Amino acid sequence: MTTTDAPRTQESFDTVKKCIKLYAMVSAITLGTVATLTFTNHQTTLFEWIRSTILLAISPLLHRLATQAATGTHSSLTRLQTLTTIMPIAIIAVDLIPNLCPTWYTTMQAISALPLIAVAVLTRKRARA
Repeated sequence: MTTTDAPRTQESFDTVKKCIKLYAMVSAITLGTVATLTFTNHQTTLFEWIRSTILLAISPLLHRLATQAATGTHSSLTRLQTLTTIMPIAIIAVDLIPNLCPTWYTTMQAISALPLIAVAVLTRKRARA
């Protein structure tokens, strides 16, 4: 039996996938809010559009990496660990730039980073097990 067959490991990967879905959901809400504000003649920026689109577009890749890692693909696990470690740092670092984004946008982006942090912790804990 490989370590990926262990029920506890599969439960961890199920949790990882749920976290990625939560990240995608928050990213979709953020993009939807940007779109709604734009169409109701509120001020939005091209930066907000591009960033929220890219962050949402990354979620299927993260989910695919998690699915492959759950089957024992070490390279997918490594990529998932790397992305979920770097992305929250990058998201929060950009949010700290003064006056770049409105408070609501910064808050939504910071909230989206939380599930990614959970994935980073869970996949590193799983790798040590």
